[in-house]
Amino acid sequence: MIDTVVLDIGETITRDDRYWASWADWLGVPRHTLSALVGAVVAQGLDNTEALRLVRPGIDVAAEHRAREAAGRGEFLGETDLYEEVRPALAALRQNGVRVVIAGNQSARAGRLLRGLNLPADAIATSEEWGVAKPQRAFFERVLDTAGSPAERTLYVGDHPVNDVFPAKDAGLKVAHLRRGPWGHLWADAPDTVAAADWRIGSLMDLVPLVTGASGSS
Repeated sequence: MIDTVVLDIGETITRDDRYWASWADWLGVPRHTLSALVGAVVAQGLDNTEALRLVRPGIDVAAEHRAREAAGRGEFLGETDLYEEVRPALAALRQNGVRVVIAGNQSARAGRLLRGLNLPADAIATSEEWGVAKPQRAFFERVLDTAGSPAERTLYVGDHPVNDVFPAKDAGLKVAHLRRGPWGHLWADAPDTVAAADWRIGSLMDLVPLVTGASGSS
């Protein structure tokens, strides 16, 4: 029985297309170039920000974030950044009595923008707002505090094995690995991902029969 479903943000409920396109435009490189470099660092198991350092060696990413904000080209999330099944899936979960929480490694601004979309969720929080980020165990302790349910009755959903699947499992939560985005597709069939995930899904709609007692996708 699952009481609470907690969802990652990037490449789980939101597309990263706009995010990387905006960085490519800011750095003055073709969007395809930066997208390819993101794929390359992901394949090496590196953090995706390493792609920015390949484009501009020595870049101070935090300083560039501030410069973009000052120039009016800062972070933005809107309705078109949501995957198409997000609203119906979250609404269906709540209609079945399941608490829905959204929590991921994002900025405080992203948290405000997401809350402004009036999603069918009981709570939305980001790592910057909490002052702790995945894969740290303290992040998942905050997840459980927000979920208000025992770890074994809380399901964390995400695309990233290292940031989502493995640490959530280590913290005692149930885990659903989502085959979506670069990390979700690239590592979907890796033996350690398969072993750690309680369920493997291709869409957030798969969560609805899963938490109501039917068999999830595998």
